[in-house]
Amino acid sequence: MPPTDASADAGTAPDTDPGADPYAGPGTDCEDTLDLRLPEELIALFGGTPEPGGPVEPISSAGPVEPIGSAGSVGSAGSVGESRGDGRSGEAGASGGPAVGGSRPGEDRAGDTGDHRGAGAAHSAPVGPARDDLLGGIGGWGPTTTPVGTFQLVPVRVERDLALVTRWMNDPAVSAFWELAGPESVTEEHLNRQLAGDGRSVPCIGLLEDTPMSYWEIYRADLDQLARHYPARPHDTGVHLLIGGVAHRGHGLGSALLRAVADLVLDRRPACARVVAEPDLRNIPSVSAFLSGGFRFSAEVELPGKKAALMMRDRALRDLM
Repeated sequence: MPPTDASADAGTAPDTDPGADPYAGPGTDCEDTLDLRLPEELIALFGGTPEPGGPVEPISSAGPVEPIGSAGSVGSAGSVGESRGDGRSGEAGASGGPAVGGSRPGEDRAGDTGDHRGAGAAHSAPVGPARDDLLGGIGGWGPTTTPVGTFQLVPVRVERDLALVTRWMNDPAVSAFWELAGPESVTEEHLNRQLAGDGRSVPCIGLLEDTPMSYWEIYRADLDQLARHYPARPHDTGVHLLIGGVAHRGHGLGSALLRAVADLVLDRRPACARVVAEPDLRNIPSVSAFLSGGFRFSAEVELPGKKAALMMRDRALRDLM
């Protein structure tokens, strides 16, 4: 992995017109500074008052999806799995090695070769939690074309996806970072914690050419405990990823899909200026996958469960990276 110069983020802010509206065209600059103007839904969350579009649970009742310090991070070669905003790095195999999730490296499991072709039919209809309005209705984002094929995020349904996600979580390459190995009840609790929340984190199955091959968590980083550890901006959106099947690992899929999903977030969420991730600094393949996927290194962040590389894909730089 090419060395990353943290000083690249220490640039000087461009001169601005004192009379200009500092919030015109939100998120067009790439400085890692805190925008103190709170969005309406965040104010509603703090106050426990409903938004114009419908009721939103107050933060006190919903709480963060997971405590920071137990997240997975999109890892690549050897582990692609974006930290889940809770401190664990959940990385496994995004780009060059065992991808997070899937059969054990070098082992073809009976009934699970990493190839679930034909299973996409069950995921074809966008289905998602009714309350994922905080992320703009991921279930309706639809497919996107990538260099590796047509890809789509489909929100998890526990009754349909639990066995598959549990199998992925029990892969040693995955469990080393996600720390969710165990019976189905362990994975079920992790999924239900998000699905029962206010929609600030949505677990998804990634379909590549209609084949379930990855697990994603798309979450509001500005509403997550991660926001305590970096200068968050309203609508910052985070991603966690694991590549499930052995057949999909080691081919650079992680980088291609990270870029595609980050751009999908920016396309579907106009208020979001940055997509963020916090892979474990020790997970070199994961950090490399983010860099190859159009993210930039912003800073080292000390989280309760790990030292992370804060990675960002900026709307203003997406055509340059």
